[in-house]
Amino acid sequence: MNQDQAKNFIKDEIENYLSAKGINIIKPFNCLNPGHADNDPSMSYDPKRKKVHCFSCGSDYDTFDLIGIDYGLSEPKEIFKKAYEHFNISVESYTYKNSQKKSEGQGQNPNENGQKKSNDYSEYFLKAKEELHKSPEVLEYIKERGISLETADRFMLGFDPEWRSPAAIRNGKNPLASPRLIIPTSRQSYLARSIDKNTDPKYKAMKEGAAELFNKKALQGAAPVFITEGEIDALSIIEIGGEALALGSINNVNKLLELCKSEPPAIPLILSLDNDDRGKEAQRKLKAGLEDLKISFFEVNTAGEYKDPNEHLTKNKEAFAALVNGDPAEAARREAEAEKLKYLETAAAHHINALMGEIAASANTPAISTGFGLLDEALDGGLYEGLYIIGAISSLGKTTFILQVADQMAQRGYDVLIFSLEMSRYELMAKSISRLTLENCGGKTSSAKTTRGILAGTKRKNYNAEEKELINKSIADYAEYSQYIYIHEGIGDIGVEEIRQEVQKHISFTGNTPIVIIDYLQILAPYDMKATDKQNTDKTVLELKRLSRDKKMPVIAISSFNRDNYTAPVNLASFKESGAIEYSSDILLGLQLAGMDELSQSEGKRVDTTKKIEGMKAADPRKAQLKILKNRNGKIGISLYYDYYPMFNMFKEIAAPSETEKDWN
Repeated sequence: MNQDQAKNFIKDEIENYLSAKGINIIKPFNCLNPGHADNDPSMSYDPKRKKVHCFSCGSDYDTFDLIGIDYGLSEPKEIFKKAYEHFNISVESYTYKNSQKKSEGQGQNPNENGQKKSNDYSEYFLKAKEELHKSPEVLEYIKERGISLETADRFMLGFDPEWRSPAAIRNGKNPLASPRLIIPTSRQSYLARSIDKNTDPKYKAMKEGAAELFNKKALQGAAPVFITEGEIDALSIIEIGGEALALGSINNVNKLLELCKSEPPAIPLILSLDNDDRGKEAQRKLKAGLEDLKISFFEVNTAGEYKDPNEHLTKNKEAFAALVNGDPAEAARREAEAEKLKYLETAAAHHINALMGEIAASANTPAISTGFGLLDEALDGGLYEGLYIIGAISSLGKTTFILQVADQMAQRGYDVLIFSLEMSRYELMAKSISRLTLENCGGKTSSAKTTRGILAGTKRKNYNAEEKELINKSIADYAEYSQYIYIHEGIGDIGVEEIRQEVQKHISFTGNTPIVIIDYLQILAPYDMKATDKQNTDKTVLELKRLSRDKKMPVIAISSFNRDNYTAPVNLASFKESGAIEYSSDILLGLQLAGMDELSQSEGKRVDTTKKIEGMKAADPRKAQLKILKNRNGKIGISLYYDYYPMFNMFKEIAAPSETEKDWN
């Protein structure tokens, strides 16, 4: 192994190094910086960078750094030498500086860019396979091991009658030749196993190239996979009809766990390491790691009373086969088959009948009218199952607009659940009653009552009989349909999970699926206090989308805007803190002052934007524009117009202005 290979190998071994220190890399652990007293585990392993990082003190270490800390070394040359000794590898030189020239045949060759690349042993494997077929001594060896020629060919097993360690040769040594069974573990690595019984056990099995798992592609198959320690053990299980992966070394437990983490197998694993103490300890670590990753597994001692599975195969093939093909291995197979069927049932053909049922059911569940005719028309009839998000700048009436929609749906007998995180129950009720006073007095703003006019008892005692009658009639009208409106108050203590629970309660207690309204999105309780506002909002939006899908109901969420958009026309970028709002919503609505689009086109004409907007807000009624920015199943770019009476909490739908009327002020 040359110096570059050695460095990369040692850096890749950080998981095993940490594991040997008793550290579980799946979870945060105490910082390894000697100068940091870490009482709250702050260090985590980053598999992409092959480093550990402390989010408290900022320490960032690779394997060499950790070895320097553990052995009290500071000089790079000393650290490298200790690392080579620790991992029992030999390199061309302990010199810290990279050599500029390498002699040919040292295991790596430069590519066109001058970078190093690993050897590709494919041609060597083909020649070794040919040699195996014509060599009686190795054919007898694999037969004694219980491995058929068919299995050997499947995994490209070969034979080198005079194998000499390439690593030893690269290090300037002259190793003796020995007859070896060649077991490929990747195109760049293999195991050379001596078939000479007199070989020193220390050199019985030697690896060439970076350590690799044997037959790791089995994890992506449909059959449960036995996990063994040695390659011959894996071949033994495969010979009997099972599927197996070999670690190659118990030091590769973390390598397997990392592979399972990055590419979770769809099938259960069957742990079956060697029967010795080291094998049992490695199996315990593997079991704990799989439990943390929530990957299904079973344990089967295929070694029986012997050291390893291969010895069991050669000593008692029938008993070995019974373990490989019996319970709980059979249970693993049944689980794998069930997972396969479950997946295959996701094919659309399996759901044709369910689709027809949905179509039949939808005939009896028409769209829910918002009470605004033009809005219903733009939304293809009204509200359907899905996530609706409406946004606007502060104080433009987004809560008032949706509250009016809620009232208009309740008047048609639909249940509405309102989660109010900012306003009180009584304030919302008073806003609705205020609007009804404007309706009941024929639109006379001089007679209608404001929200405060409804709530303030001191004012009411001074009202005349006509005013009191107007309020009483409006309260009575509200009482007729408010039985369908359910208001849940909360300040920081309501999150999506609480909303889901309340929705389920409502369905259980009333038998009705409600329309859900959330006011407003950004002040729902966060999923994770340590996450950013954006991360929490993204998660919230995704969960609200899931809720609408699971319960087959409309979910309407009110959203704030970015402050940068307060003086700009509403657009997709206006929505605060989240790209998920744009991507996960079914309908995205933006409410703005009518004329904002024209105002933006006046830029460069020295228009005082702030003054102009203040003038638009001062209009009575205000002219409001609702834009359909996204419509998953319909048209976008549609604008709807309203007269907005902020004092009396009413929106009145009006026709779109003509081109000559566009300048509202």
